[in-house]
Amino acid sequence: MRTNVATLIERSARLETQDIDFGAFGSRPLDPSSLRCLRYMHDVEGHTICYLRDILVTRAHRDPEITAFLACWSYEEHWHGQAIAQVLEAHGEESGASRLSTMRQKLSRNDSIRPAVFSAVSALTRHLPAVHMAWGALNEWTTQAGYGRLIEKAQHPVLTELLRRIMRQEGRHIDFYASQAHTRLAASPSAQRLTRQLLRRWWAPVGSGVMPKSEVRFLASHLFGDDQGLEVARRIDRQFDRLPGLDGLELFEGTLARMFARA
Repeated sequence: MRTNVATLIERSARLETQDIDFGAFGSRPLDPSSLRCLRYMHDVEGHTICYLRDILVTRAHRDPEITAFLACWSYEEHWHGQAIAQVLEAHGEESGASRLSTMRQKLSRNDSIRPAVFSAVSALTRHLPAVHMAWGALNEWTTQAGYGRLIEKAQHPVLTELLRRIMRQEGRHIDFYASQAHTRLAASPSAQRLTRQLLRRWWAPVGSGVMPKSEVRFLASHLFGDDQGLEVARRIDRQFDRLPGLDGLELFEGTLARMFARA
């Protein structure tokens, strides 16, 4: 189970949006719930470069395959955010650099010390790249699923086409993360134990560290709170079970259950 990084790099590209009819949202706007989800997705995609900062202060930056992939990953994620920004703009909403700047100004002090924490942990164990790859795989699976669920909820043909294009690129990201995680975990029981412990203790839905809790709960409830959404969550957990040493965690469904119980 090994993804060809050279192939991923060759296929890496700015998301094609020139033929997307963003003007169609003027005559057929999205419902308020879908727009609220898109604001969240816009902000999280735009924050990708900050996640990259945290990864590169660890041992992961020594691996040329990982750094080559991350360069393409962050580039593509940037354009995902820009594409969603165009949808928001079509609805008269703030988006792009001005919205991201406001969001980043509101980040807690913890965000400033994250690189130091990651660097310190990386100095203590050589297995942090395995954790990053497994964590990234789960994040990409849930992100892709979120786009798929929004397609089903919004039922808007233009949004559907745009999100399907994003999902195809997210699929390649999944291939890399899952392949790297499988290889690294299969090679080391210690990496399996560390990854299992850290994911069980610290994993949360993508964006939880930068978005208000109310927005995290809304997105989770709107996209995954019904029977279809919960089945998607279970399917992702079953996929994650296939990574060596990580079976039975039920991270996504368990997190949703706790979130809905608190709500």
